[in-house]
Amino acid sequence: MKVTLLTHTPNPEKVIAMAANICYSSAEDVDKLAETMTEDKVKKLVKGILNSGHTSVLEHVSFTFAVEGVSRALLAQATRHRAGVSYSVRSQRYISEDQFNFIVPKSLAPRNDERLEYIQTINKIKKTYDDLVDSGVKKEDARMILPNAAHTRFIVTMNARALAHWAELRMCSRAQTEVRQLATEMIRLCKEVSPLIFENMGPTCVSKGFCPEGSHSCGAAPTINEVMAVYKEYKQA
Repeated sequence: MKVTLLTHTPNPEKVIAMAANICYSSAEDVDKLAETMTEDKVKKLVKGILNSGHTSVLEHVSFTFAVEGVSRALLAQATRHRAGVSYSVRSQRYISEDQFNFIVPKSLAPRNDERLEYIQTINKIKKTYDDLVDSGVKKEDARMILPNAAHTRFIVTMNARALAHWAELRMCSRAQTEVRQLATEMIRLCKEVSPLIFENMGPTCVSKGFCPEGSHSCGAAPTINEVMAVYKEYKQA
């Protein structure tokens, strides 16, 4: 897997701070508003936004990534995220998949017999795909035989609010291993650009301090039901 941060909104923290402040500022124009955006004020505004949960202003900044060497199975999970997200994906319809690369799950590594069978099966699929195309079958039809393990690459752009939601779901320990690895690397790259915005982005147990997974929780944080039970006890005290 290779993940590259291609580009992002310049000065994302200042943009978010201005977006939050413009609703309440008496400044006559944006230039005057920008002049008031000191480093301390930006930091205070961004922290206040994140702590309050009023995160719509995070949609004003975006980050664009190139993702390579991941499976089509990962792509199916990633593209479930649509709000505030845009994708451009390598086409299996127009590009030949002869001798395609593929993902071998880490869970197969210590199990030699299963790993061997897995690889042999995919090699058979490669040959069948090539035979179909060589016989005149269109690539758009021959691709139907390709496995979820086949490599793909795509470019994805997410605004910061979408990234927060992505991190909460896909960095969770219950997320599939490959997509968790991708989400973790994307947030790591974003933190290098904007440590303030992305300081607490991660699974819900990190970002909000509780787990929404109920009986499936890994136990790293209290479940929402446990949090509400404590809250009810507090209200009744």
